[in-house]
Amino acid sequence: MKTFAAILILLLAGPALAGQAAGGADAPAWSSLSPAQQQLLAPLQQEWDELPAQRRLALARGAARWSDMNPGERVQARERFSRWRELPEERRQLIRERWLQFQELPPAQQARLRSDFREYQRLSLARRAELRRQWQQKSQAERQQSLQELRERRQQRRPRR
Repeated sequence: MKTFAAILILLLAGPALAGQAAGGADAPAWSSLSPAQQQLLAPLQQEWDELPAQRRLALARGAARWSDMNPGERVQARERFSRWRELPEERRQLIRERWLQFQELPPAQQARLRSDFREYQRLSLARRAELRRQWQQKSQAERQQSLQELRERRQQRRPRR
């Protein structure tokens, strides 16, 4: 179970690792970790000092995040991790690349994408399936045209400052 928790911590730390600039803050020493963090990261204790600074920092943050989760959130995290592990490596690599691309976007554009995704999640499962089917049937040119039209509609809706 400890190993599974450590693997989950690695997954939780992934976004922090992906978004960090080189040379960021000082990495925490093992002795500076809280007892809860040390317990979760115990499988890594022997190699802790050899880990890259960014990785140690991300792992410490991931462990803190895990410790702050309630039991329901932990169950959800385990389920997401299980789904992640079941994905083919090519799909996981594509997701990592898209995450890095997302991290490079300006904060306003990130916020808009998050808002759009929340709106999409509020749709019924049937409507989401229909939208996915329609999108997949479009050619690359049709997809680009649809995206351009969406951008133009957003520009028209956006209040002028």
